[in-house]
Amino acid sequence: MQAPPILYSFRRCPYAMRARMALAASRVAYEHREILLRDKPAAMLAASPKGTVPVLVLANGEVIDESIDIMRWALEQKDPEGWMASFEPGLLADYDSAFKHHLDRYKYAARYGEDPLAHRAAGLAMLLQLDAQLADRGYLGGNVRGFADIAIFPFVRQFAGVDPAWFEAEAPRNLRGWLDRLISSDVFERAMVRRTLWTADEI
Repeated sequence: MQAPPILYSFRRCPYAMRARMALAASRVAYEHREILLRDKPAAMLAASPKGTVPVLVLANGEVIDESIDIMRWALEQKDPEGWMASFEPGLLADYDSAFKHHLDRYKYAARYGEDPLAHRAAGLAMLLQLDAQLADRGYLGGNVRGFADIAIFPFVRQFAGVDPAWFEAEAPRNLRGWLDRLISSDVFERAMVRRTLWTADEI
């Protein structure tokens, strides 16, 4: 029997989060290796020297170390909910680049030495665009969740968590409903199960 793929992950990382959600939705079996980013195991660094999560190592030795690519791989194996039908590369690129830029400078203002409120406003402007897309539907691609929702969701959740009271008061209603649905979803619950840290001794 072929060994399952190995996923190196860190629970709170939004990139790893979306990869785990896609794996959970696909129900593809894999070995989960939970790590600490401040203490990266040698086995992960050997597979992917850039040292970021998630990293998926397939049974044939192939390494996939970009979260969107892991999502696509998982859903190419099994896609029971039809998530790939809402794969929108342009939309994802906007939120992986511009929105993430503003999110980091809002959340980690001291690190960047920039005005966090300016970046919060810029991030909110992008969220208003999502809200408009959600005006007559529950999810970005229609009435069921899909690839775009899952890929963008962890970063919106992180944005909301910087100042929850402000977000509740100022974020648009459709977007808040969308975020709440995904936070309370079965696939998010399965992806966020707490796991013990993996050590090389477990090989």
